Amino acid sequence: MSSVAVLTQESFNEHRSGLLPEQVKAAVAGPSGAEDEDSLPTYKDAFPPLPEKPLPEGVQETGNAWTSTIKPLKSSAITQVFHVPLEERKYKDINQFGEGDQAKVCLDIMHKTGAHLELSMAKDQGLSIMVSGKHDAVMKARKEIVSRLQTQSIVKTNLMKLLKIFFINDNFINSLQDKRAVERMNIEKVYHPFITGAYSKLVGELMQETGARINVPPPSVNKTEIVITGEKEQVALAMVKIKKIYEEKKKNATTIAVEVKKSQHKYVIGPKGNTLQEILDRTGVSVEIPPLDSSSETVILRGEPDRLGQALTEVYAKANSYTVSSVSAPSWLHRFIIGKKGQNLAKITQQMPKVHIEFTEGEDKITLEGPTKDVQIVQGQIEAVVTDLVSRMDYTEISVDPKFHRHLIGKGGANINRIKEHHKVSVRIPPDNEKSNLIRIEGDPQGVQEAKKELLELASRMENERTKDMIIEQRFHRAIIGQKGEKVKEIRDKFPEVIINFPDPTQKSDIVQLRGPRTEVEKCTKFMQKMVAEMVENSFSVSVPIFKQFHKNIIGKGGANIKKIREETNTKIDLPAENSNSEMIVITGKKANCEAAKNRILAIQKELANITELEVSIPSKLHNSLIGSKGRFVRSIMEECGGVHIHFPTEGSGIDAVTIRGTVEEVEKAKKQLLSLAEEKQTKNHTVELRAKPEYHKFLIGKGGGNIRKVRDSTGARIIFPTAEDKDQELITVIGTEEAVAEAQKELEALIKSLDNVVEDFMIVDPKHHRFFVARRGQVLREIADEYGGVIVSFPRTASQSDKVTLKGAKDCVEAAKKRMLELIEDLDAHVTMECVIPQKFHRSIMGPKGSRIQQITKDHNVQIKFPDREDQQGKYYTDAPVQENGEANGEVKEPADPLVPKKCDVIVLSGRKERCEAAVESLKALVPVTITVEVPFELHRYIIGQKGSGIRKMMDDLFLHLSVNIQVPAHELQSDIISITGLASHLDRAKEGLLERVKELQSEQEDRALRSFKLTITVDPKYHPKIIGRKGAIITQIRNEHEVNIQFPEKNDENQDQITITGYEQNAVAARDAIQAIVDELEEMISEDITLDSRVHARVIGARGKGIHKIMDEFKVDVRFPQSGAANPNLVTVTGRPEQVDEAIDHLLNLEEEYLSDVVENEAKMAYMKPSGSTASSMEEPRGPSKGFVVREAPWATGNEKAPDMSSSEEFPSFGAPVTNARSSPWGPKRF
Repeated sequence: MSSVAVLTQESFNEHRSGLLPEQVKAAVAGPSGAEDEDSLPTYKDAFPPLPEKPLPEGVQETGNAWTSTIKPLKSSAITQVFHVPLEERKYKDINQFGEGDQAKVCLDIMHKTGAHLELSMAKDQGLSIMVSGKHDAVMKARKEIVSRLQTQSIVKTNLMKLLKIFFINDNFINSLQDKRAVERMNIEKVYHPFITGAYSKLVGELMQETGARINVPPPSVNKTEIVITGEKEQVALAMVKIKKIYEEKKKNATTIAVEVKKSQHKYVIGPKGNTLQEILDRTGVSVEIPPLDSSSETVILRGEPDRLGQALTEVYAKANSYTVSSVSAPSWLHRFIIGKKGQNLAKITQQMPKVHIEFTEGEDKITLEGPTKDVQIVQGQIEAVVTDLVSRMDYTEISVDPKFHRHLIGKGGANINRIKEHHKVSVRIPPDNEKSNLIRIEGDPQGVQEAKKELLELASRMENERTKDMIIEQRFHRAIIGQKGEKVKEIRDKFPEVIINFPDPTQKSDIVQLRGPRTEVEKCTKFMQKMVAEMVENSFSVSVPIFKQFHKNIIGKGGANIKKIREETNTKIDLPAENSNSEMIVITGKKANCEAAKNRILAIQKELANITELEVSIPSKLHNSLIGSKGRFVRSIMEECGGVHIHFPTEGSGIDAVTIRGTVEEVEKAKKQLLSLAEEKQTKNHTVELRAKPEYHKFLIGKGGGNIRKVRDSTGARIIFPTAEDKDQELITVIGTEEAVAEAQKELEALIKSLDNVVEDFMIVDPKHHRFFVARRGQVLREIADEYGGVIVSFPRTASQSDKVTLKGAKDCVEAAKKRMLELIEDLDAHVTMECVIPQKFHRSIMGPKGSRIQQITKDHNVQIKFPDREDQQGKYYTDAPVQENGEANGEVKEPADPLVPKKCDVIVLSGRKERCEAAVESLKALVPVTITVEVPFELHRYIIGQKGSGIRKMMDDLFLHLSVNIQVPAHELQSDIISITGLASHLDRAKEGLLERVKELQSEQEDRALRSFKLTITVDPKYHPKIIGRKGAIITQIRNEHEVNIQFPEKNDENQDQITITGYEQNAVAARDAIQAIVDELEEMISEDITLDSRVHARVIGARGKGIHKIMDEFKVDVRFPQSGAANPNLVTVTGRPEQVDEAIDHLLNLEEEYLSDVVENEAKMAYMKPSGSTASSMEEPRGPSKGFVVREAPWATGNEKAPDMSSSEEFPSFGAPVTNARSSPWGPKRF
């Protein structure tokens, strides 16, 4: 009979009370237990065992959770720790730990051996050294450390304090040589210890007694020869004594051989062989140890028979005084046992310095070597540490593609350090050269699992990551980034998972890199492509040439014209600076908008002056040749024809029309030249190139182009000189018919040849004028040389007082230069000096940026202007208080300065011709800033200033006055209405008009705000408020937008809950009020009726996500409310709306109820014929008792002789990763992990 058990506490209690299985079965199963027993699942069916790999024959299953069935390969890396006591340290200067000789020695050892050394200082000032690396490297390092960091044995020899010098003749040397002798004795190596004695005492005594020198080969040298040197008698005596010892020992000594483990040989030998010497000293027995490279373990004792027993005892005692033991410890725990820089291990080695601890990488054990008692103590301590670490630490390994490792680490280790600190774990990511995908996590079990989860999530995210390169022109990068990165921050906020990397500006790269999840990168790419497309569209630029004198008219009064064009065309319009010679106005924006702005600006110019526009048809194939290299040909025509503007269509467009714009006369002239040039190019075009030094060009052109015009008129050829931008500055191009070009070439070559004909001439110049020519580093002479073919003018030295000036150059150039110098001298003779008094505070403004304004006046009027030096750095002059000067008798004071006499610092001195100086004075006075005041209401000041002065700056930029006008708004404390405008008189009117225009705008805005602040209150019953607001605010939002008003409903805690406030223009507020009132009137006409609707059909009436009921409500314009769950009457439904609509809706609902109810009744009828389950039937018929749990048959705990498992026992219910003991078998069966 099979047994049945229930997995509940009650069943366990029944077992403990001694019930038989049959009684248990009866108690549990009840009356129908026998019938249902066969239908219950068995334990094996309910809990099938996990599939497991069968073990090979002869292999037993291990119960240790930490060990693996496959023995790992032994690593070649080991770790050894040993201790150097203070008395054996070679470098004992404690203050220089980590520095000086000791540190150098350690570094040298690491470089030589390849092992890694870590040093720590113990409390007793002993040195703990941890050596890690391959076995050979560790052994070499240890040998080096012993020889270089431990104190070596020192033998001290007393030398004579005084050295006597002898003059030895040949006879004396010969007599000495006759007395000395050298003898060699062959004595078996095994007897050498008896001759030397313990610690070489016996051989020392022999040498002292005989006076001979005895050299016995050391044990490490395999020689039998003993060398004796000295005087013949001494040598003979020593040989006798040695032979006596040898024969005696050979006769009396016997040997015994014992087996001692090879690992214990070193303990018998002792440090530097001290133990062997000690045994020899105490017992007179020599102990022979086989060499290290021998595999023999036999140790031979040689000596007197009665002493061999004692010696044997000591050998065994020394061999067993040290022991080798091992502690089982998982290899991944080794570094935790060692601690940071060996700190944990140092605590153990400080107390037991004689114990040698060795860690071998990859092996799950730690080897201990040292005195038996000390090893036992250290073993206990390390086992305790291992047990503690195993109980509270865990490790796991995860596989991650190496290409993601650097991303897991993060920049500067940011990611991995954060994970380590947050989860308190250690994470080892293999270096790139290992090409391993295993990442090891060690630490607290919970932290290990959390870190593992986070790392896997990061890796998973990276696998889904995508890197995409976008090609965006570098000129747009700054615009995308925005000021202080504001725009790119918005993009990053919109796509937080995408990393956007812009190239360094110096790289001149167009590649912008996006990295992140695939879908996010795609979205970000589309967004940025759209942004760039808009930028490209808005970055179209066109330059419009407008005559300089009309720029102010384009700007308009107070900037009105330019502002209107900007706003209506949505473009950016940049005008050249006022002191610039450029006529180009640059328009930027969308192409269509730019063209519209261009047409409007040209229309203004056309209205202002006699400007005409003419189109000339020239075949497009000739356009490039007419324009010339870098526009040379067309530019020369424009310059000759009074600055007309010639516009060629875009290359490749195929359009023949060329536009010429300017005054009627100049346009006609340019048209003739263009057509003539086109005809020449098309029919009889001929070109010749000449070369001439650049300094000749000005002379060839002549003043005002007179010389070259003569050549053109006489020959009909066109001559083009290089511009400053051309690379070849010597090239002159002649264009025209073959005959015209040949003639022009002939004339030009003759001129150039004459310029190459260098002559030397002189002229008389009064020495008083010499300074004028050589001043300012010879500026005047440089100008003459540039203008007249590089003529060299040499003035005599100042000290010679000579008036002879030498000129050297081409003959024509020299003559022209002489003529020009005579003109200048005539001007100098007619020079006057004039003073212009302008307060010093205005001097900087008059000079302009980098002196540009004063340079222009000097150039225009050909005068010299000298500004006074600043006498007082603070700009303060003390004219009221008298100042006593040195040399005034009796302390008398000077009279106060005459206020009518100008100060020296205010006087500007001009020199030149009188009429030119007067004109220059007027120009200087015109540059003196003037201040005017404008009355502006104080309450408008803050709007004029704007945020951080942006309002004033924008106004000045719009008027193009930002460099020439300063607007000063009074301080807030003064409450003044007066605003001061300071600047040039010619600009003040424009600035004043602009300011007043801004005041009008602000006043109109104030009036508008006042009108928009009209408030209206309407009283509406709070029950209608939700209806007025509408679903998700749809109705109230529509009213707000339609009437442009703000509608405020009362808050929950307001007293007047029926007040709705409307704010806006009066007529709009009234209209909004009427709209709300209309809704209220409609709601007041509505009625509410309750109907009974079977709750079983509610769900079908409502529909999925309320689609059904919303359709009904929209169709009949009513509101239908269903009861909430738990309502007293679950069938009560309320319908609200107009009476006729409510009736129609109710009829529709009742029809639906009838239709849906028939389906419900039909389904219930079908269910009644279906066989209910046993559990359902029993639950319907009998009252439900307490749950009996999940019942199975043949359970392991149901046998009569088994006891219930202990729920709290870690052995009964082991946790994953915890150590498992094999103390006793589990009632659940053998462990399978």
